Amino acid sequence: MPELSPLLEVAVAVVAAVAAAIVITAVAALALRLAGRRKAWPKVLVARARIPFRITLTVALVWIAVELTLPDGDWRFVVTLGFRVAFIISVAWLIGAAAIFLEDLGLGRYRLDVPDNRVARRMQTQMALLRRLTVVVVVILALGAILLSFPGVEALGASILASAGLLSIVAGLAAQSSLANVFAGIQLAFSDAIRIDDVVVVEEEWGRIEEITLTYIVVHLWDDRRLVLPSTWFTTNPFQNWTRRTSELLGAVEFDLDWTVSPDRIREELTRILAGTELWDGRVSVLQVTDAVGGYVRVRILVTAVDAPTLFDLRCLVREEIVAWLTRESPESVPRDRVQLSRPDAPADRHPVTAQPEPTKHTGTTARGGGLFTGDEDAKARAGNFTGTISLPAEEPDEGSDGRTA
Repeated sequence: MPELSPLLEVAVAVVAAVAAAIVITAVAALALRLAGRRKAWPKVLVARARIPFRITLTVALVWIAVELTLPDGDWRFVVTLGFRVAFIISVAWLIGAAAIFLEDLGLGRYRLDVPDNRVARRMQTQMALLRRLTVVVVVILALGAILLSFPGVEALGASILASAGLLSIVAGLAAQSSLANVFAGIQLAFSDAIRIDDVVVVEEEWGRIEEITLTYIVVHLWDDRRLVLPSTWFTTNPFQNWTRRTSELLGAVEFDLDWTVSPDRIREELTRILAGTELWDGRVSVLQVTDAVGGYVRVRILVTAVDAPTLFDLRCLVREEIVAWLTRESPESVPRDRVQLSRPDAPADRHPVTAQPEPTKHTGTTARGGGLFTGDEDAKARAGNFTGTISLPAEEPDEGSDGRTA
């Protein structure tokens, strides 16, 4: 049998390695599919790690085949270095996919489509931060392994370590705000201050936490806008979290009505409104008169709902129904302004007038006594000190040393 050329041997070995990788991958996929009939995790593993596993296995087998068949030469080192870099990248990809699979496996125990999903939202927030940290760590380690594969990096590393003090100071000053956001994001994720899907009020805007990253947080506002805030904002500023413990909320609806209003009748109408809607959770239904000054009576209605969007709709419903009922059944309760008019030429028998002494005329004075600068002699004298002619004292003669007047 004739001997094959070196390049042909390499090609045959590479084809055999690729075929072996395909066979091994098919067997592994078949085994996972059979195991996935009873459990769900094999399907998740296949979806996450199928492509990186195939690439890693193929690169490893081809590298082994090339190392065994490739003849010695100047370019052998370059080929080996390329396979090493490709293998490091594929292994890093596989490790990252495996880590994400484990995180997804842990999140599978917590469902978000249930009414009480506070724990699930907390776990999802923490796992999202862990996933990003895992990817960052894997990428850094892969880059370090790739750099160590090149000759001369040891000397470069020594020079970098020699100037580590200066570089650490410069890097610390340059990345101060970024590192602060990173640590703030980790603190928020693991302190349970906010979670994914929490309803918050920030910057006088009401919305839902949509995404939490290492450096910023995205709030999905009620009108479909997105408010992007740095993580440090939530650690340095107060904000409202309406779903910190539970999502149930209490809201108020207030009316300024006329004094002729009947709170009992409005209370009966409120009972009828709440009984006919599914927005009310049945916990609180209160109507009180909280103020009665300034010509109006303030009526406050307190109602509860299971979450913030439902409470908003319930408050709007109660407000609309009460307004419609007032205009239809109790128009006298609608607020109005009262004005009492008096006629200057009213009859004498209806408005008797007794003789009054003629008032004393004062110019620029108060009604009782004199003013500060007008009204009596002392006041006029006081005013003269400021507005009259000021006389200067006569100068005394200055006598010289000889007794004569200068």
